[in-house]
Amino acid sequence: MHAVLGTIPPPPFNGFELGPLDVRLYGILIAFGAYLALRLMVRRYEQFGGDPSRAETAALVMLGAGFLGARLAYVLPRLDHFLRQPQDILAIWQGGLALFGGLTIGSIVAFLYARNKRMDVPALADAAAPAVPLAQAIGRWGNYFNQELYGRPTDVPWALEVEAAHRRPGYESFSTFHPTFLYESLWNLVLFAVLLRIDRTGRLRRGSLAFLYFIGYGIGRAWIEALRVDTAERYLGLSRNNWVALAVVVLAVAGLVWWQRRTPPATTDPADDGDVDRDAADHAPADEAADAGTDATPSEGERPH
Repeated sequence: MHAVLGTIPPPPFNGFELGPLDVRLYGILIAFGAYLALRLMVRRYEQFGGDPSRAETAALVMLGAGFLGARLAYVLPRLDHFLRQPQDILAIWQGGLALFGGLTIGSIVAFLYARNKRMDVPALADAAAPAVPLAQAIGRWGNYFNQELYGRPTDVPWALEVEAAHRRPGYESFSTFHPTFLYESLWNLVLFAVLLRIDRTGRLRRGSLAFLYFIGYGIGRAWIEALRVDTAERYLGLSRNNWVALAVVVLAVAGLVWWQRRTPPATTDPADDGDVDRDAADHAPADEAADAGTDATPSEGERPH
């Protein structure tokens, strides 16, 4: 490969010791991104008229379920390895979080939790939509410090230097690669800004922003996956994650069209357990409605004016 004029150097270190603890930057960055996403999601849900304490609990439930789903989605396709070395199942500091698995499980569990608590699900989805790519943009830098998830060999000026110990089999003679972690981080930052901008226009129904997130992220992940060299299994020339990303885009487009055309309910049904007077709940202030067990949010799928 030709010499490059400028490169992204490998990380000088990937962690540090704090007493008996071996602290890895991979975990710190993921945790920091998750914290910022949680705070943003709670603040947005409160701005939509919901109870921030409920949103915080829902965010924690979503993060926990998403983390578990991401790890399971990474471990299960590599079950033979982890059965031989079961101690590695918990070694998340080495990497190994499958994002699509985390998004799927986290979204399903958050939806079920919100419905069970009679939260405004469309508002919660829109509150989370820009928060997720913000967390992803920060967390992807953890892959840089682990020297993983890079792309094909390249000599572009922004190529990533990878140390010999971290090069994939068959690529030992190459030293610089596409920094796919950086591509995805920047893509997510742009997606974060675009979602906030679209939300401010008020042209879409409440709940639509989540579909736009899946469309935007799926498109970005599809072309970034095409640069990766760490996927051995390919189907019709595309990796498993390529096909998943494309499927996510198709399903999200169909979901957005359906949601935009769906007739919104005339009113929000507060509670069906007989403990809340229906007329009083419909006219209660936000704090009284929250105390009654129902978020004082607009009708499902409608935006506040």
